[in-house]
Amino acid sequence: MKVKIVLCLLLLFSGVTSMEARGFRRIDREIQKLVFVPKGQWMAGGTVSYSEHNEKNLNFLVLKDVEGIGYTFKVSPYVGYFFKDNIAAGARFTYNRTYLNMENFDLNLGEDLNISLKNIYYLEQKYEASGFLRTYMPVGKSKIFGLFNEARLTYGYSVGKNSTGSGTEYDGTYQVAHNLQIGVAPGLTAFVSDWASVEVSVGVMGFNFKWQDQKTNQVESGSRRVSSGNFKIDLFSINIGMTFYL
Repeated sequence: MKVKIVLCLLLLFSGVTSMEARGFRRIDREIQKLVFVPKGQWMAGGTVSYSEHNEKNLNFLVLKDVEGIGYTFKVSPYVGYFFKDNIAAGARFTYNRTYLNMENFDLNLGEDLNISLKNIYYLEQKYEASGFLRTYMPVGKSKIFGLFNEARLTYGYSVGKNSTGSGTEYDGTYQVAHNLQIGVAPGLTAFVSDWASVEVSVGVMGFNFKWQDQKTNQVESGSRRVSSGNFKIDLFSINIGMTFYL
């Protein structure tokens, strides 16, 4: 068996050396030799996203008489240091708030199946802390436009409340959740001056683990555990922000 392994290694080595002798060598694309952001600089910035909706007597397919308002707000400041040309390490903090208040919601599935919900309320606040490693690459030899990829390790903590009905028919649930996320977030940057750039990035792609505990009406308890993987780009999760280089 040892003789066979030695023969295989000799054949592999001879094959590699023969390929190099014929001119087949690994291509050095010199990507790292193109300096987009030099070593020793600090970066600081953030991304902000906001969306809201307001429905008044809305009818859409099986949805009837929808009355409600809601919004989602997210802000994410960060700071980093370039310990090597085009490569930075840093930290990010994220705050996310989601609010929904629907006074009426009817679901009409036929004459014998109608569902009506009133006074639907939902509020969640989420806090996240991340460590990241970001790598830049210029577009061609441009010193203005570049691509970046950010690898993140994130821990999140959230508290939320949801309820339906009012008075004697009130039903409310309070929940606490923890999540751990490992993933990447690609993006595009464009310098608008020597020290500032505009960045566009998409949502994080990777693995997410979530632990959630609930208590309903201060009596009933429940829990949920979720593990998921996401490796597709969601165009509805685009973030726009500014980064300053010091």
